[in-house]
Amino acid sequence: MDILKKITNTEETAVAAFYKFVDWDDFKGLKPSLTKVCSKAGTVGTILLAPEGINGTISGTAQSIQTVLEFLWDDQRLVDLTPKYSTATGKTFKRMKIKIKKEIVSMGKAEIKPAKATGTYIPPASWNKVISDPETVVVDARNYYEHSVGTFTNSIQPNTKSFREFPEWVDLELKPMMNKRKNKIAMFCTGGIRCEKASSYLLQEGFEEVLQLQGGIQKYLQEVKPEESLWQGECFVFDDRVSLQHGLIEGDFDMCHACRMPIDEKDKAGEHYIEGVSCPHCYNLHSEERKERFVERQKQIELAKQREKTSLTI
Repeated sequence: MDILKKITNTEETAVAAFYKFVDWDDFKGLKPSLTKVCSKAGTVGTILLAPEGINGTISGTAQSIQTVLEFLWDDQRLVDLTPKYSTATGKTFKRMKIKIKKEIVSMGKAEIKPAKATGTYIPPASWNKVISDPETVVVDARNYYEHSVGTFTNSIQPNTKSFREFPEWVDLELKPMMNKRKNKIAMFCTGGIRCEKASSYLLQEGFEEVLQLQGGIQKYLQEVKPEESLWQGECFVFDDRVSLQHGLIEGDFDMCHACRMPIDEKDKAGEHYIEGVSCPHCYNLHSEERKERFVERQKQIELAKQREKTSLTI
C-alpha cells in the first residue's frame, strides 16, 4: 500500500498487478459482481478468471485500485492475494476487460497445478547470489521480444514466441542440457506467474531443484538498488507503458502499433519505421495493401488526437 499512499494526491496513475493460483469451480460466478465493482470504481485493465485462479493488471486512482482489491480480498480464497504496485504518467489501458479463460497463463497444460506444487521461491535480496553460482542454469521464462528489452546476466532464453512453446523447448533443449550438467535451475519472468507454472511443469517432468524469483522482475527492480543489480536493460510489460526501469518508473521503449513489438529510439530512427505503419521488426512482413490500411488508421488516430486537443482548449 505504500505506493498507493504516495500517489493519492498526485497526477500519477496507480497500477496493480496480481495473481493467485487457486482451484475453484465457481470462478465464473465472480465475473458479474467484479465487473460492477470495477465499473463503479472506474478502473481499467484486464482480469482473467479460470479454473486455476485469477490473474490481472488494473490501473486507476489509488482509491479505485483499493476498492477493487478489497472486493477480491473479501473472498477467503483470495485473502492473501498480494499485488505489485507501480505508477504511470498516463493511461495504461483503454478499457476494463474481465475474461473467462481455460488458464490464467496459457501453457496448454491445464493439468499442471501450481497451487499444489511449484518451484522454491527466492526473494529478490537473495537472487544475485543464486544466479551468480556457476552451477545454476538461469532460465528466462518470457518470450524472445521481452528478453530483447532486458534480462539478467548469463540467462538462457528459450527463444519462444509464446509461453505455449515452453514445454517443447524443455524437451528439445533443457533436458539434454541438464543430462550433461546436474545443475539447479533458477527461473524468472515479469511478475512471477509464468515461473509458477513453468517450475511446476519442470517438477512434474522430474527436475529436482527448481528455483524461481519471488515476485518476478518487477519486485526485483522495486527492491534491489541499481548499483547492486544484475539486471541489464529494461523490463517489458504488457500495457501502454511498454517497459519499466529500476524503481518501476516508466522506461524508454515505445511500441510499434503495426506488430506490437517493443521499439527503441534506434528503431524509430531507421528507414523502416513509419509511425503506426511499420518498424524494423515488421516492415517486410506486411503486404502493401495492409500497410495502406495502417496508414489510414494512423491518420484517423491523429485526427482524433487533434479533436481531443481542440476540445480541451475551448
